[in-house]
Amino acid sequence: MIVCVAVVGHQNNPLYIQSFTEADDALKLHHIVHCSLDVVDERVNNPKKSGPTLNETFLGLLYPTENYKVYGYLTNTKVKFILVTTDLDVRDADVRNFFRKFHAAYVDAVSNPFHVPGKKITSRTFAERVSTIVKSFGLSSAS
Repeated sequence: MIVCVAVVGHQNNPLYIQSFTEADDALKLHHIVHCSLDVVDERVNNPKKSGPTLNETFLGLLYPTENYKVYGYLTNTKVKFILVTTDLDVRDADVRNFFRKFHAAYVDAVSNPFHVPGKKITSRTFAERVSTIVKSFGLSSAS
């Protein structure tokens, strides 16, 4: 189950963070997202891979915690997408598909002429679309 998704700007400023849990653990999830930025920076600045995987936008599993797994995605404009899930057996193909849909929703949201680049995303349409993507992720991973 996805518990949190976040969009972080190229200067590590949070542009959008949404938690999908009933509990009041938003601060804990915000901390997990913030800690994952160090791992993203480490992977981007110290690439161990070479060849075609160097330009890969999907960063994969950033780090597991006791209760969560944190995945990352980096856009061409250095905007980072963070996914926090409680599922321990998530396939990379499902996570890649989620990030592809999430990236498309993000592009639509920031393409709005009234959106100021670098500012928080406040679009209700984006929030609804993210919720739909998160719900569909839960259904596709269950089958």
